[in-house]
Amino acid sequence: MITKKILIANRIRRIDGGFSFIPHRFLTDGFLKALSQQELLLYIFLVLAADRYGLSFYSYDRICSSLRTSLEQYTAARDGLIEKDLIAFDGTLYQVLSLPASPTQGPMNTPGWQLTDCQTPAAIGPILAQLFKGA
Repeated sequence: MITKKILIANRIRRIDGGFSFIPHRFLTDGFLKALSQQELLLYIFLVLAADRYGLSFYSYDRICSSLRTSLEQYTAARDGLIEKDLIAFDGTLYQVLSLPASPTQGPMNTPGWQLTDCQTPAAIGPILAQLFKGA
């Protein structure tokens, strides 16, 4: 077993102000693998934007601008997350939901989704870099 140690003691994460988290099951139970890159990008955005109940109300144009994505890519990602039972949306308000019992596999060739060689959980680094580039 690997022994863990704090690498940089003065940089330990703390929850200050906002609140966001992704349950460890998201990785271990296959939810991450079940998402397209656009779905993952939108999911992470909504998690970061949500309050402690998972609620946020960003407009689609603000989301598209923040994620540097087209309306079609946003719509496909949003609909994919709804199909996979990860978010609810009433036309104005988003709610990031608790994870269902197991991930729902969806089509990987949805509009705006292009297959790359980044099909593993390790690919989250470049996706996060893209999300926060220029922030």
